[in-house]
Amino acid sequence: MAAPNNFQDTSYEHDPRWTKVDEYTFSHLHPASHPTNPAFTHALANSQKHHLPDISAYPNLARYVALQCRAARATAALEVGTLGGYTAIWLATLNPGVRVTSVEVNPHHAAVARENIAYAGLNGRIEVLEGSGVEVLPRLREEVEAGRRPRFGFGFVDADKENNWTYVREWVEMAEPGACVIVDNVVRRAKLVDPAKREEVAVMGARRLVEEVGKDPRLEGVVMQTVGEKNYDGFLMAVVI
Repeated sequence: MAAPNNFQDTSYEHDPRWTKVDEYTFSHLHPASHPTNPAFTHALANSQKHHLPDISAYPNLARYVALQCRAARATAALEVGTLGGYTAIWLATLNPGVRVTSVEVNPHHAAVARENIAYAGLNGRIEVLEGSGVEVLPRLREEVEAGRRPRFGFGFVDADKENNWTYVREWVEMAEPGACVIVDNVVRRAKLVDPAKREEVAVMGARRLVEEVGKDPRLEGVVMQTVGEKNYDGFLMAVVI
């Protein structure tokens, strides 16, 4: 099965070679016969039906994030930016022992995500919390520090880019040693290093993230550039040492 192309908007940069590679590899590594496919297909279709923005992680990236969570042997994961629950469903599906806490600022998006999560049969393992991440994460940290929630072994941030570092900084306070976090949309078609784009809010957020992770003695990080059916972009990955 080819990876469903959920990113046909002309604002994205495309190259047919990137899409062909994604389609070929996804069809072999997550074939149409895979029993989890209906949950993912429904999440994308139902999100589109309810007019959610077409900005979820593309299938290969969502699968990579879920496999990275598995490699970290995480039992608790934090996501900031639920949207329609697509990546949260990947996280829970490929990690049978993980519980996902996902934060979403938009009530409509949260409601659609809960529909998609229920369809996937994951209500008991994915919790969607409504509210701004800058408000919800400090409350979560209080619960973790009080022992009412376990520490997180994995994090995925795909939300308002100006607060990238704020979210990672809060996550580190709740993370266990060796935990891993991935922050999406950092490279932004190389706007990250384009002087003419330096004042864009999302670019400022990405640059601050890279610079602060580099200065934080608790973290080791790397930025990986990516191309694919969605765009030329990239993510930052950091590990708690």
